[in-house]
Amino acid sequence: MTIKIDSKITAYEVEADEVPAETVAVKEKPESNVIQMHEKVARPGMLFGSTYKIKTPLSDHALYVTINDIVLNEGTEHEMRRPFEIFINSKNMDHYQWIVALTLIMSAVFRKGGDVTFLVEELRSVFDPNGGYFKKGGKYMSSLVAEIGEVVCDHLQMIGMLKPDKPDEHQQKILDEKRAEFEQDRAVEENTGQDQSFPDSAQLCKKCHTKAVINMDNCLTCLNCGESKCG
Repeated sequence: MTIKIDSKITAYEVEADEVPAETVAVKEKPESNVIQMHEKVARPGMLFGSTYKIKTPLSDHALYVTINDIVLNEGTEHEMRRPFEIFINSKNMDHYQWIVALTLIMSAVFRKGGDVTFLVEELRSVFDPNGGYFKKGGKYMSSLVAEIGEVVCDHLQMIGMLKPDKPDEHQQKILDEKRAEFEQDRAVEENTGQDQSFPDSAQLCKKCHTKAVINMDNCLTCLNCGESKCG
């Protein structure tokens, strides 16, 4: 059947077979509102911070390291705590220039975002040509900068950016057994005013840099990290 159209066509519409709504798969890309740390994140009026004390035999005055953190995506499942800035204060002005420079650079790296954990190993690798020192407990510090690296490591572990570097369950069991065996053979001296965590005759461990290596069954074993030449 032919239909003649005498009037002017002003609009048209193509009819299509209706498709049930439940058969139409609508793919929508979910919008991501997760905020990651980057240099354009504005500093809020208040930050959560932690202050660590460093007391070395190299100076009569302690250093106080403060690391302030920013909380991103607060109140959501993506909430995360990230370091934002670092300050180091001391009455000792001998290291003032390089300490200020170090804190400015580290704060800039924190605000840049990404993986900032590399700072720990970079700072730990710095050594003092005049020689390092032993902390309380027998751990060797190659320099003051290396101890600042230890502080940063402890802080990143506290906020969950680094996992604690500790022996696994099996290694810890063996370590506890060896330590208990040693303490049975040697009574620890008391009231000496010194840290007796490890024997005075212990050697320096090359892995954890702690004076905790003793000879057990003709095998050098570290009582701190479990390192052993005998496997």
